Amino acid sequence: MNVSEAVAKRMSVRAFRPDPVPGSVVRDILERAARAPSGGNLQPWQVYAIAGPPLAEFKARVAANPFGEAPEYDVYPPNLWDPFRTRRFKNGEDLYATIAIPREDKPARLRQLAKNGEFFGAPVGIFFCLDRKLGPPQWADLGMYMQNVMLLALEQGLDTCPQEYWARYPQTVGEFLRLPEHLMLFSGMALGYRDASHPINTLVAERDPFEAWGELRGFDGV
Repeated sequence: MNVSEAVAKRMSVRAFRPDPVPGSVVRDILERAARAPSGGNLQPWQVYAIAGPPLAEFKARVAANPFGEAPEYDVYPPNLWDPFRTRRFKNGEDLYATIAIPREDKPARLRQLAKNGEFFGAPVGIFFCLDRKLGPPQWADLGMYMQNVMLLALEQGLDTCPQEYWARYPQTVGEFLRLPEHLMLFSGMALGYRDASHPINTLVAERDPFEAWGELRGFDGV
């Protein structure tokens, strides 16, 4: 698989098979992802991967606290505006359409949202943290590290779902992982083998055309 194929194939998978992933494979992915660029080579990421009994114990704690806690940060700005609001709305509608949950069925939508807390059935849960004193540039560095993880997972026949959902569980995650005070939870990620039979995995999120967000200047023959 080349880079172009991996970028095109990567998607947020929301239904996984329970088949375990060897720890050696997970470590190899996480280690090789560390070739991600970071300003000044700060390498701001701190990463924790859990599976097996620890993952089961963690999911039980989350299930006992369905409403979460005060989030570490706002995943979306308040009063989201267009075109971002429309993109988010349509993506949500397209997602729920794959599993035949209408907009008015709020309990069913909440049950689907809660599947985040189960890592959508994935056998591996990953958490990405960084020092609280670091700023937005280092958040971007961590995002590039996560993208490497997702692309390298595809190379191994695995799929992922990045989950900023976990920003609403900073205390639960922090206590379970015994995070030192200086570390902030940024995101989680489900990793495992895609359940190709599940309809939710048929969603291919739309992308706006280049003309909506890009310009080329000074090029010939474009």
